[in-house]
Amino acid sequence: MIIDPAELAALTPAELEQLAEGLERLVLDREAGKVPWLCDRDGCDGRPHPGRPGAHSRANQRPPVNEEWDTWLLLAGRGYGKTRTGAEWSIEQARHLERGALIGPTAADTRDILVEGESGILASAPATFRPDYQPSKRRLVYPNGAIQVCYSADEPDRLRGPQHHYGWFDELAAWRYLQYAWDMAQMGMRLGQHPRICITTTPRPLPLIKQLLKDERTAVVRGSTYENLDNLAETFRRAVIAKYEGTTLGRQELDAEVLEDLPGALVARALIDRTRVTPDEVPELISIVVGMDPAGTGTGDETGLVVTGWGVDQHHYVLADGSAKRTPDQAARAAYEALEIHGATLVIVEDNGGKDWIETVLKRVWRDLNPGNTAPPPLRRVNASQGKKLRAQPVGMLYEQGRVHHVGSLPELEDQLTTWIPEEDPKSPDRLDALVHAITHHMKRDRSRTELVNPHKAAARSGRVAGQHPALKARRQAA
Repeated sequence: MIIDPAELAALTPAELEQLAEGLERLVLDREAGKVPWLCDRDGCDGRPHPGRPGAHSRANQRPPVNEEWDTWLLLAGRGYGKTRTGAEWSIEQARHLERGALIGPTAADTRDILVEGESGILASAPATFRPDYQPSKRRLVYPNGAIQVCYSADEPDRLRGPQHHYGWFDELAAWRYLQYAWDMAQMGMRLGQHPRICITTTPRPLPLIKQLLKDERTAVVRGSTYENLDNLAETFRRAVIAKYEGTTLGRQELDAEVLEDLPGALVARALIDRTRVTPDEVPELISIVVGMDPAGTGTGDETGLVVTGWGVDQHHYVLADGSAKRTPDQAARAAYEALEIHGATLVIVEDNGGKDWIETVLKRVWRDLNPGNTAPPPLRRVNASQGKKLRAQPVGMLYEQGRVHHVGSLPELEDQLTTWIPEEDPKSPDRLDALVHAITHHMKRDRSRTELVNPHKAAARSGRVAGQHPALKARRQAA
């Protein structure tokens, strides 16, 4: 880069400082081996080569070359490079379009992955065109004045009103209120002559995904995890590839297949879609509980945490899935947090199979959260003497009867329900087990329907109604 001394002398101190910062970023980019993303070499595999000495796009990470598309649907496995592809596309759009939308499954996802992630926009943008992130205004502002606004698919009503030239929608199949959020986002794509959307997602056989695949205005690109192995950490290979490789779910998570209903699976996905409801459609709930399936060793496996409610219509409502890999202490705290957030009365926890540690931890954490309170922790132990298949089958029958409703979309739980085949794998997944514990608890009450004619009578007998465990009530009043 050659700078005219006369032009340099004419710069103000503020402009000189800005120039110095830009040059410093440019040097850092070069030292890090950063090169332009797009490469026009036929069949390029993204590895360094003359003219592109650093990592860059593979052939199937380039945007469609023709103009006959409205939506670019990138269906790819975990670790494929979806985020980097979406980030680079969004940066390129900002060069010539004024306003874009960035939408992730949650506000945290949009911030932590699309904007600030290791493959997000801030990390991918070149030094000469790096945007200023303004978190308080939920937006990125580029040097040319272009703006990208951050949204959460969990808050679809925020998409009412704003207009955009383009949008990057990440992990569409994981959006909680998928159809509603999609509709609201679509209505905002009305600036310019040809608004476009880039979707980067792991595939799931959801109605909207199937609809997009059939749409002639959708440019579809498929890719697998294995295409990007050279750029994936060894820990990722151990944690993700080893977990899914060779499994039915691996065909979806690694190979990016859109799996249809599998013969022998506990629940058909069509049954879940048919009875799905929005929060406004949930009736009064007589009882809410948190189902908990502790990690087998307590030292690194995933702990299942699923919240379900039982309605006055005697149907079951799956309210939330908070499952994650946690330490025993973290798992206990997460269980009580779910209890309080959703107004539940009990944590239904499995305690057999080497999981006796969990009751000790749950009791200790309860005392830590409620110092000086002598009320017992709101626990109910489940000693699962029956096999996993026998315990899960009655719950599967409830889905067939249309008596289980998912409130919004719960993608990872739904994957387990629709891909676990008991005859192939006797070890049921963690989220599914937590769901079974919670719904089975309500099913036992369902056998005595005469008790439920007056839910207030039942509440008086137990001394509490949903969301009013004495210790939790005391904590809320003290707060």
